[in-house]
Amino acid sequence: MNLFEKRDIEKLKKLGVESLLDLALLLPSKYENNYIENSINEKIENVVDATILNLSQTDKLLKIRLFSHNFNKEINGIIFHPKKYHKVVFKAGERFFLKGKIEYSFGSYSLIQPKIIKDINTIEVKYKQKSSKELIKKYITLQNLQKEGLSKKESETVYLCHNPTIQFLKRYQKEGFGKNEIEVFKFVEIYNHIKKLSKKRTYYPSSNKLNGDVKPFIDSLPFRLTNDQLNAIKDIQKDFNSAIASKRVIMGDVACGKTIVILASVVMAYPKRSLLMVPTSILAHQIYQEAKKFLPKSINTILITSDSKKEDLGRYSFIVGTHALMYRDLPECDLVLIDEQHRFGVNQREFIKNIVFKDRNKRAHFLQFSATPIPRTMAMINSSLVDYSFIKEIPFKKEIETKIIKKSDFKKLLEHIKKEVSLNHQVFIIYPLVQESESIEYQSIDEAKSYWIERFENVYVTHGKDKDKESILKEFREKGSILISTTVVEVGISLPKLSTVVIVGAERLGLATLHQIRGRVSRTGLKGYCFLYTNLKNSKRLEEFSKTLNGFDIAELDLKFRQSGDILSGKSQSGQMFKWIDLSKDEDIIKRAKLLLEQSRIKL
Repeated sequence: MNLFEKRDIEKLKKLGVESLLDLALLLPSKYENNYIENSINEKIENVVDATILNLSQTDKLLKIRLFSHNFNKEINGIIFHPKKYHKVVFKAGERFFLKGKIEYSFGSYSLIQPKIIKDINTIEVKYKQKSSKELIKKYITLQNLQKEGLSKKESETVYLCHNPTIQFLKRYQKEGFGKNEIEVFKFVEIYNHIKKLSKKRTYYPSSNKLNGDVKPFIDSLPFRLTNDQLNAIKDIQKDFNSAIASKRVIMGDVACGKTIVILASVVMAYPKRSLLMVPTSILAHQIYQEAKKFLPKSINTILITSDSKKEDLGRYSFIVGTHALMYRDLPECDLVLIDEQHRFGVNQREFIKNIVFKDRNKRAHFLQFSATPIPRTMAMINSSLVDYSFIKEIPFKKEIETKIIKKSDFKKLLEHIKKEVSLNHQVFIIYPLVQESESIEYQSIDEAKSYWIERFENVYVTHGKDKDKESILKEFREKGSILISTTVVEVGISLPKLSTVVIVGAERLGLATLHQIRGRVSRTGLKGYCFLYTNLKNSKRLEEFSKTLNGFDIAELDLKFRQSGDILSGKSQSGQMFKWIDLSKDEDIIKRAKLLLEQSRIKL
């Protein structure tokens, strides 16, 4: 806010203004045309240069006979529910500039509820918040807009909206803001947003450069890494050799092999210590087992969950744990990793990152992993805040058939489940809620579970609030045939025998969640099936989802069907945050804004 004077900063904060472009985008709510015209326009308010000829009044109506000098004709002024002062002010022979809507009926024109105005041949600009008018007049100049990085044409467009000419106003009264203005608003909005994001990014010296040799580890693996995995490892390696603490998100699709990239990062960090936090103890156990299986024996690894005993963690090179890590006395770590980062709040991620390195002038390298791909446009914007690596390739081809089913398909579904169970395959049935609800037309777990328990053996039941859910999931993995659950199974559990998932009320879930649940099947190349049960006659969203297994394509679909959340604050994951820009359609505008910002940085 360097541009703003100290005395104005509090007023600007109340308006939610942090930058000049924030202020520029507080567009007028209304334009009042006080120009005297020579012809009547019944669609808008008219200004009348009028001499009062005579008046007549009833209890509820004051009729004023006027001569309009600008229209050169007599018209009637009509005031409903007149007050005493109306009769005092309006006297025969007096001349006023009056304003109001003009209507034509029964062969004559009437000026409805006329009000006296003094400033003529002006345009009055009105804003939702009165305080913004004075501030906009003071700071929104062509020079200031161009200093912010807008072109001359863009600056003139924005300036004209706040300082309209009569030509602009007449066009606005016909069609509102035109295509040109809207394109400029979109650009200014996203350019302003990216600019604020880039200022929010902080750079710290790294606690240490991490340059462990990762090649022997990669060569020792019993499988070949995909090109995307290798490229992600190269990105991380480059970060680790920088004097700046890295801040990178590794974004991968379901089953893309993120765990190996995590382990490769630990190898590169060694002999310095690494810490990994994951959202569930099942996932923590899985990664711990993978670490014990693939990491060199010299990297001493420990698993920390809420059940773990207290001990000196300083003896270990790699600490894997759940939220329980937040309640332990942690040693200094030069690498902090968060898996399934979207499952943790911003504050939790910051907390674990900050407690593992005591020198506040330096930072540990920080990597976040996510199996919930985001759209290109979101990544493009958010890359001002963090660096990105993408793992789009899957180590093996998944074969999953996705079908939308209705009540009439239930008999066939039952036959399919019987067949899969007979082959020693496992089935998930996901319900939208635990208990019956009058507001939701689908069965709950409580209503449905007896049906499955009576007809099948080895049926397990759990849900998000079940304290024993993790032990139930573990037991199901070894012994179960059918699991009745809510979306608690969305992330983290590896089930080699899982072939089928049935999602009841599928239209109630976001596409990213549907993709995560579907991603539980066919983890080892087994033929997979995903049934989307819905009572809707048609669902374009589910139809589009059924056509692709690619998480990045699904992220684009999700953006198309529901607006993005607030990247800057991290407060919202859905619901529109932008007024003008459409992230699903305006990729070119976002690219242009991003490029302009990068070019301005190079000049500096």
